[in-house]
Amino acid sequence: MKLITTITLICMSFFMTTPTQKKDAIKETTIKLNSCEFEGKKLYGKIQLVEHESQADIKVQIVNAFADLKVRFVENFADECGEWQIVENGANLKVYITENFPDIKIQPVSSFPGLVK
Repeated sequence: MKLITTITLICMSFFMTTPTQKKDAIKETTIKLNSCEFEGKKLYGKIQLVEHESQADIKVQIVNAFADLKVRFVENFADECGEWQIVENGANLKVYITENFPDIKIQPVSSFPGLVK
């Protein structure tokens, strides 16, 4: 009987805390993206695409809708929010492209890059 009660309490505490944790994670991402930065890293400039998640500063997922950031790929002068110049060396930000559990979602655009409001 004690075992059943203990298991019930553990299950109840898990289900009661999980939604709150998800809401906190969503708020945290939103707050960080209000200034075109993620964990102190600018979301524009020279970007290096890396092959391994452990090498990356940020994990991104490329989407067609419901993005956090609209990205325009440029050849030079990536100095505004959402402008990315892909480079091999000397990057300001290292990005790993993933399909699962991204830090942010990006949408490639040809004009009007920046934060999605």
